[in-house]
Amino acid sequence: EDPQADSSASPLPHLEAKIQQTHSLARLLTKYAEQLLQEYVQHQGDPFGLPGFSPPRLPVADLSDPAPGHAGLPVPERLRLDAAALAALPPLLDVVRRLQGELNPRALRLLRRLEDAARQVRALGAAVEAVLAALGAESRGPRPEPAAAAVAASTASAGVFPAKVLGFRVCGLYLEWVSRTEADLGQLAPGGPA
Repeated sequence: EDPQADSSASPLPHLEAKIQQTHSLARLLTKYAEQLLQEYVQHQGDPFGLPGFSPPRLPVADLSDPAPGHAGLPVPERLRLDAAALAALPPLLDVVRRLQGELNPRALRLLRRLEDAARQVRALGAAVEAVLAALGAESRGPRPEPAAAAVAASTASAGVFPAKVLGFRVCGLYLEWVSRTEADLGQLAPGGPA
């Protein structure tokens, strides 16, 4: 037996386990994000819950929708983009929670879900960064503090409806990026597409 063969083979099961664990976390958070968006809409009143309502897609600093070509990029590059988006989300979710605390102070479950979402997306982002490191794909390095929270707060100060639209947009982006991360990790997960 070659002891070097054993030591070189051992990182692979560890990597597969890390990918599988992170993929499972992303799948769970996708379900939570769907529930958060539904609950958010329930607490905003009309026109948010009306069929066909499509609020303006406000730009959110430091965060955008996944690009149309995202799926065509190599998996490590997609995971880097996912990690960057996940890092931008917690301060935005915190702003939405503060605004909802003012607009819907009795919506305790919504406020708790927003707080949980910020914490959970931080954990998912750290797990994606760990997968990138285990793959030997360096992340983009330390990110500057996102300006998104300051921009979001100034947008929200424009009034109640813009604050509600901002929250709707942030919750939607949270769902999109967590779902995208789940799909990207699924490309690497054992039994996933090659």
